[in-house]
Amino acid sequence: MEKRIIKAIIAERQQEINEIQLVERPIFFEEQANYVLVGIRRAGKSYQMYQDIQNRIKSGKAVIEDFLYINFEDERIASIEASELGLLLECYAEMYDNPKPLIYLDEIQNIEGWEKFARRLADSKYRVFITGSNAKMLSSDIATTLGGRYIIREIFPFSFAEFLTYHQVELKKNWEYNPTLRLQVIKLFEIYFHFGGFAEMFSLIDKREWINSLYQKILLGDIIARNEIRNGNAIRLLARKLAESVMQPITQIRLLHIIKSSGSNISRNTLADYLVYMNDVYLTFNIPNFIDSLVERTSTCKRYYYDNGLLNNFLVGGEAKLLENIVAIDLIERYRKGEDDRVFFYNKGVKVDFYLPNEEMAIQVSYSIDEPLTREREVRALRKIVEVYSLKKAFIITRDEENIISEYGMDIEVVPVWKWLLR
Repeated sequence: MEKRIIKAIIAERQQEINEIQLVERPIFFEEQANYVLVGIRRAGKSYQMYQDIQNRIKSGKAVIEDFLYINFEDERIASIEASELGLLLECYAEMYDNPKPLIYLDEIQNIEGWEKFARRLADSKYRVFITGSNAKMLSSDIATTLGGRYIIREIFPFSFAEFLTYHQVELKKNWEYNPTLRLQVIKLFEIYFHFGGFAEMFSLIDKREWINSLYQKILLGDIIARNEIRNGNAIRLLARKLAESVMQPITQIRLLHIIKSSGSNISRNTLADYLVYMNDVYLTFNIPNFIDSLVERTSTCKRYYYDNGLLNNFLVGGEAKLLENIVAIDLIERYRKGEDDRVFFYNKGVKVDFYLPNEEMAIQVSYSIDEPLTREREVRALRKIVEVYSLKKAFIITRDEENIISEYGMDIEVVPVWKWLLR
């Protein structure tokens, strides 16, 4: 790897980051801590690093030359190996009189063995930010190698509250009683509900085209090419079937039958690998059944997409699926911690959409409970689970309805989804 190329990249990125206009997000980083930021492509991991850099410059804590930023998706350094990563420090030292630059390494998962270099940086008292688009960076193996020297944080696309901030909507106390503001929130939610939280797409007219382009990049580059998959048609079909199956538990055996019926002859092990690949790149995630064994939790689960825009890319008239998917995203962003399952569904004699044992909370999701039979079904499910587990909170999340149901000695709060996301 030629040093002149690395030096050119360092200088270029310093100028670009100093000038870029950001959509700021409410983030907080500890002053002395190192971070690994992981999440789906375009969720804003790089922008959080840019925001940290710009905030440090604005506060007078640093100047732009203090930063060493490298994006490992730059084709000019595509061939760099872990053994050559020390060149980054050598090149910076030859350019600037600063023994301890602030280091930002973007999409480093492309470099095999990156974690040892990251450990060495932390041991040498550098302040380091790292991003990656692969959930393997959350694994216990990598955490062990990093030796507790980094805080690992998952980054999601914009929440609905951040989406409103982007559109300069400020919600003050009791905002929901302001008819004009309430209507504005509901109208903006219609866009967010169908197209999701990728900030780069917010200002575009053809949002679906941008989302499909992102999906193709994830599928072709991060899944098919990286894992050397020959049967691209099978994994494309799998992605579509998972979208169509949102809301329903589905077994790997069932998925295998669907794929084989289309003419793709893959094994169960190959199917299991495909599902792991999709989770690894933050395209999909699993929610297990609370009462299943650890083995069953990987083979039979509910599967969701990390963004409603990506899910909607497959659907026609899938309002109910989008509703449950957006609630699932919200729950794992708020309550899941690393590799720990804290969000479940419950299926044993009664079906409950989401059960959070640590929060003593159960949630049903229903587009509408206006019909008496639908209302009774959702209430009955919550009543049944409270006979087995104590609950502090029970909710039915709807598209627009709001109420309190007090029956069978329990209060169930009926909440419109746009209000739930802003709680």
